[in-house]
Amino acid sequence: MHEMHRATLECVELEYELRGRGEPVVLIHWGVSAIWAEPLLAEPSLTEYVLLNYHRAGFGGSGPAGGAITMADHARHCRALMGQLGIECAHVVGHSSSAAVALQLALDHPEAVQSLALLEPARPAPATETQDLFRRDVVGTAVARYRAGDIEGAVDTWARGVFGPGYRRTLDQGLPGAFDGCVADASAFFEQELPALQGWSFTEAEAARITAPTLLALGDRTVPTFPERVDLLLSWLPNAERVPLPGLTHLLHIENAPLVAEALATFFARYPLSTRVHARAASH
Repeated sequence: MHEMHRATLECVELEYELRGRGEPVVLIHWGVSAIWAEPLLAEPSLTEYVLLNYHRAGFGGSGPAGGAITMADHARHCRALMGQLGIECAHVVGHSSSAAVALQLALDHPEAVQSLALLEPARPAPATETQDLFRRDVVGTAVARYRAGDIEGAVDTWARGVFGPGYRRTLDQGLPGAFDGCVADASAFFEQELPALQGWSFTEAEAARITAPTLLALGDRTVPTFPERVDLLLSWLPNAERVPLPGLTHLLHIENAPLVAEALATFFARYPLSTRVHARAASH
């Protein structure tokens, strides 16, 4: 990992790093580990972009959230960090729970989002039997183990439910130290991230307000709950498209960073920041 810098925003400090030169890309990490972005940071297909990798409040070496936190709070922190670093507008990447942060950012600060890349979003969840089973068998069991003090068991239950039963070997190979990081960040996940995600409201009417080009990436070996969520967003968002990622589970870029990075770079190249400049000029 490169040296992380610190930025003071409102009442929270966030650690971050910037890599590369070119159009900015903001990488918002998922809720189970702060080192989510590591496999993407050195990918050749993304070297023509400035990659902003930061740790959200409560995760990694960033400051604590200071009590309950919402996805809107995380989106506000992201926007504030972008502003402090002189990033007016960027391509924004979210994965799993952090896709909610990316969508909220696009709702609250549309001027800051050139495009959205959502990798298997964790929300919104349609009311289906698959989602009910997930909430009961995965969420319920993991939370019960966490409350009982079995932190590793809680993390393992969650990971098996979202990544699949053979996740550990893939995770250890593709992102060494990630499981220990998940255990270290477990309080942030179970006490803040999960309640914030469950309490996050995102409606079809709100989705219709997001005009930024949106990529919905989906592994073809992922668990059933994620295709349902992608289908829902695909029907709601006015400018969304799906990209299949063959052979991948919810671990996506941890399993195959070159494939995911190439899909992202190809998408970003179709919607360069220069098009926003031209659109503004045409409107005057």
